[in-house]
Amino acid sequence: MKKRLMILLFCLAGMVSAKAQQDAQFSQYIFNGLYINPAYAGYRGVWNANAFYRNQWSGFPGGPKTVSVALDGVARDGKYGLGLNISNDEIGLQGTSSLYASYAFRIPVGAEENDRTFSIGISAGFLQNRIKVGDYDPTDPTDGDPTLYNSLRTKFTPDARIGVFYSTNRFFAGLSADNLISQAYDAKKDPGNIFTERKIHMYATVGGLLPLSEAIQLKPSILIKEDFAGPTSLDINAFVLINKILWIGAGYRTAVFNKELIQNDLKKSGAVIGMAEVFIGQKIRLGYAYEYTTNVVGMGGYPTNEISISYFFIHPKAKMLSPRYF
Repeated sequence: MKKRLMILLFCLAGMVSAKAQQDAQFSQYIFNGLYINPAYAGYRGVWNANAFYRNQWSGFPGGPKTVSVALDGVARDGKYGLGLNISNDEIGLQGTSSLYASYAFRIPVGAEENDRTFSIGISAGFLQNRIKVGDYDPTDPTDGDPTLYNSLRTKFTPDARIGVFYSTNRFFAGLSADNLISQAYDAKKDPGNIFTERKIHMYATVGGLLPLSEAIQLKPSILIKEDFAGPTSLDINAFVLINKILWIGAGYRTAVFNKELIQNDLKKSGAVIGMAEVFIGQKIRLGYAYEYTTNVVGMGGYPTNEISISYFFIHPKAKMLSPRYF
């Protein structure tokens, strides 16, 4: 029974995440920019730390669970951005941990008072893939798998990411790619390797800020995720900012642009998202997202919960570029 649940889980992961779950996804991606784009490092103009925990399909056996911790800030009077990102992703019997160090070269565009910056970033790090073989009982003929027990159980892979990011006080856009080295490394067919070959993933983000009144502002954003194999994933989000303290948002995730290897009659996966963020003073942000899976039979009873927290190390003389907006 457990083996059947695990098989079902892997099938659902490929359908719903639209990325084969190789890269974890976050509903509150707008506050976790370093995870998808190294050029985001230093954007806020001050050092800050972010932590995220995502429990996808809560209550489903082996459902994906992701933890991400990031630290980034500026150096040399804001000319450079530096960052460090650590994450761990668990799904069924598989686990992936990663560590990346990021560097971004930040170029002011136009007059300094315009706060327009174009950044070019690069990350270097490694991935650790593993199989939790201990969760299977080798004496159970319905549970044991000789291939699993005789295969490679842990694998370390070097990797790199690149990206560009442009931002003003009321607009941002970014483009990035990861798995640049791991994809080539996985192409070498190691004996006993049963881990899925990682694909290059590209991310495109764009968003802005629209003042509706003195106290209320609207912040729409779009995230496109492409792995050139499965369906392209599209996230459409919008937040209403109230007095620069409370954010209330909603989003929708869907799959678009089916590829040749995907059946045309398959239902497009999707998710409806509700989010809330609150800022405590100038230094702390608390966030929560609730996600409901659509178009997948039987998964409506397994919601996704995501919590996050940010802390800003604000110096009295530090210059901060709209840290609460993007």
